[in-house]
Amino acid sequence: MAVQQDVAVRAVARVNVAAIERNAARMRRELAPDGALCAVVKADGYGHGAVPSARAALAGGATWLAVVAAGEAAALRAAGIHAPILVMGALSPQELDVALDADADVIAWDEAFVAAVAARGGGSVHVKLDTGMGRLGTRDAVAATRVAEAAMSTDGVFLAGAMTHFATADERGDAFFGEQLERFEAWALPLKAAHPSIILHAANSAATLRDPAARFDMVRAGVAIYGLDPFLEDAAARDLEPALELRSYVAAVKAIAPGQSAGYGRRFVAGEPTHTATVPIGYGDGLRRGLTNNADVLVRGARRPLVGTVSMDNVTLDVGSPPAAAVGDSAVLIGEQGDERITAEEVARRLGTINYEVTCGLLPRVPRVYHRDGDPCVPSSEGRGLR
Repeated sequence: MAVQQDVAVRAVARVNVAAIERNAARMRRELAPDGALCAVVKADGYGHGAVPSARAALAGGATWLAVVAAGEAAALRAAGIHAPILVMGALSPQELDVALDADADVIAWDEAFVAAVAARGGGSVHVKLDTGMGRLGTRDAVAATRVAEAAMSTDGVFLAGAMTHFATADERGDAFFGEQLERFEAWALPLKAAHPSIILHAANSAATLRDPAARFDMVRAGVAIYGLDPFLEDAAARDLEPALELRSYVAAVKAIAPGQSAGYGRRFVAGEPTHTATVPIGYGDGLRRGLTNNADVLVRGARRPLVGTVSMDNVTLDVGSPPAAAVGDSAVLIGEQGDERITAEEVARRLGTINYEVTCGLLPRVPRVYHRDGDPCVPSSEGRGLR
């Protein structure tokens, strides 16, 4: 029996906000009673939608939100979200204005930036020590302490936190993680002793699950909030629920004879009689071209190989002979159908990348449809959440 597409669009990402809420609660349980969970909702909530994801994470026990761009903070405020927000990225002078206008905390690693915050009316800063990531922050612990002292002594500026970021937390057994942790502790713990009100934070999702010593006062969980495994294995094994499903449908089924082909470049040529099913989704939607002849899609609860080139707007599946598909059947590219499931981790392994990139790469042409364990929910017109 055909399983009909449940949303009348060519492709859709269905996001279960209840799963995000439960994932946040699960991560919160890793922490001490006074530990804080900061949900990272940058990059439009890793492709899931920043505002619905933020609301769900807060409902699940997060008390902070983190983004990278000033505009992301402003969008959360415009949606009526009042939780503390940390902007973790580098900010131009214009972006600093936007971040401070959104009442967001910002990161600092030199005294000139502290002065710039004061010149714009003041705000809260978190000093970043680069313990080994090699991107933002100062590598000099003495200089980082000077920045913290500048924040403490500058009118209008509030020293809210001290932070770092791990480079290899998701590579269990890697010694560099421990080296970074030691560098941060050597700097941050004395700073905390001198200024007890500051928040120390270093751990991402992987570090939170890997080592209690990395959790400090707050953790910044991103990928785990969305039910993606930070170790790129199996989210279910870590009691995380994938929140996103990517679905399309079968738009056409046709017989294909030996020697006939499907797709650009004839990268699939039939060796025996079969049928192809055309599914209207492609790299214009964020389904990577690297999945050419390198993916499965669920139709009628069974895996069907993606054959031929992933084009901008369509892919083709080999559905056998007689065809095990009909026009209108649901096609699941990420998610579950029957007893089968395809995870973002599986797609990432096929592409030689990470699950973050798979969901972040979904493009705006794919609408996000929100539900709570199957029950539809829509953004409230008053900006107070999902109903």
